[in-house]
Amino acid sequence: MQIRISWPAGNITATLDAGRPTARALAEALPLASTAHTWGQEVYFDTGVSVSRETDARQVVEPGTVAFWTDGDALALPYGPTPVSRGEECRLASPCTILGSVEGDAGLLATVRDGDPIRVELIEQ
Repeated sequence: MQIRISWPAGNITATLDAGRPTARALAEALPLASTAHTWGQEVYFDTGVSVSRETDARQVVEPGTVAFWTDGDALALPYGPTPVSRGEECRLASPCTILGSVEGDAGLLATVRDGDPIRVELIEQ
């Protein structure tokens, strides 16, 4: 399952694991509009989707991971270190359900500014 995440300065495509209950719940809520927040080298935004954390949630992830932060009903898109990282790792605020990954250069997320409008839509296959 693919989604497009757009903001004023650009957009990225991400592939989600359609077998994950959280990914299916997110897909059902699309398209959605939200407001971007930045936290170090992470972009996150509210989705309006409220689900339980899946059992294999992780806090340290690779750059470009698409994660669902259940504490904030938000998608978290890390592309580098955050304020709680140790060294260069991507450490999320708390364990998150891993939904998939960004296609291409996750560094494009650096062009997202705090307060930017964000739109997420399903890409029809």
